[in-house]
Amino acid sequence: MLDERTISLVRAGFKSVLAAEDGPAILARSFYAHLFVEHPEFRTLFPASMDQQREHFVRALAYVFDNLNNDDRVEPFLQQLGRDHRKHGVNGSHFRAGGSALISAFRNFAGNELWTDEVEAAWHETLACITDNMAVAADSDELPPYWGATIVEHHRVLDDLAIIRLQLDEGIHYFPGQYVSVQIPQRPKLWRYLSPAIPCNAQGEIEFHVRRVSGGWVSPAMVAESVVGDRWAISPPLGGLHIDRKISEDVLMIAGGTGLAPLRAQIMDMARRSRNPRVHLFMSGTYPRDLYDAHTLWQLSLSNPWLTVVPVTDEDENPWWHTDPTSELPYGMHQRLHGSVGKVVTRFGSWADRQIQICGSPSMVRTTLYALRKVGTPMSHVQHDPL
Repeated sequence: MLDERTISLVRAGFKSVLAAEDGPAILARSFYAHLFVEHPEFRTLFPASMDQQREHFVRALAYVFDNLNNDDRVEPFLQQLGRDHRKHGVNGSHFRAGGSALISAFRNFAGNELWTDEVEAAWHETLACITDNMAVAADSDELPPYWGATIVEHHRVLDDLAIIRLQLDEGIHYFPGQYVSVQIPQRPKLWRYLSPAIPCNAQGEIEFHVRRVSGGWVSPAMVAESVVGDRWAISPPLGGLHIDRKISEDVLMIAGGTGLAPLRAQIMDMARRSRNPRVHLFMSGTYPRDLYDAHTLWQLSLSNPWLTVVPVTDEDENPWWHTDPTSELPYGMHQRLHGSVGKVVTRFGSWADRQIQICGSPSMVRTTLYALRKVGTPMSHVQHDPL
């Protein structure tokens, strides 16, 4: 347990990085430079291009430092992160070496005037706590670092979106709402996080909804190059999105694009039960074409009266370059609402009496959180995966 003074010093140091021009990129480059100089053998564990690796590293640091005084949130995250890194061939000793390299990177960034004995002690104590959590989790996990799976269906439902179903070699137990990281043969050593869109099942099938990210390394290959028969590697599940059945509150779900997948998996799992809380699902996209799974959710709502589905789009019409026909919304479905999903949702109030889950791009999650805060929604009621 870290004291408030230690947490304050570390957060102040990291905020100075975020405030500096190119600060996060400079810190990340410095960290990996120190790591590879001190341990040249580590370089083979990473992909040739480090750009996205550095971005993910800084985002993880930001989440950890933001939650240093919340053990219930940060410790499970660090433990999951430690277990997840085993897919790279990493063990506990690697994390402790990483802590030393990160201190060197922060020392260089801060400079001699700001890097006092007290600041150094705070960083050593904090990073020892962080790396110990990750190292113990990595070294004690009994699950394999990843499993194999074969693509059995690949449907390109839009030019930039594919639904991909795989058959696992061995069943992976995951809870609806969790996510996994995957590696594809077209991009070795580049792992990407995806959320299963269906619940865990006895048949060993798993389904992903993949959107091509402009300029991305992996998602374009998943959408355009993956074919039936390809072999993927899938790591153990991460994340903790869930509906708490111990409390009586109903549920608000807010999805942006393929962020629908983990919410869809939870709804499908709920449909197996005889009693459920009421669920309002706002499924959103930029254009009408982005409501790619509206018919599935509509069918689920017809047989499950506790589920209400509301479609939302930023734009009223599809873009001029979209020439494929777009399915109309099912007859009887709630009319499509217009505007950013955060603003649309908060037109109905603060939803302060609901459990709330938000899934989508980082920008969509941030703007939705801002809209909810603005109308007084208690943030303790809100769940979302780390950004």
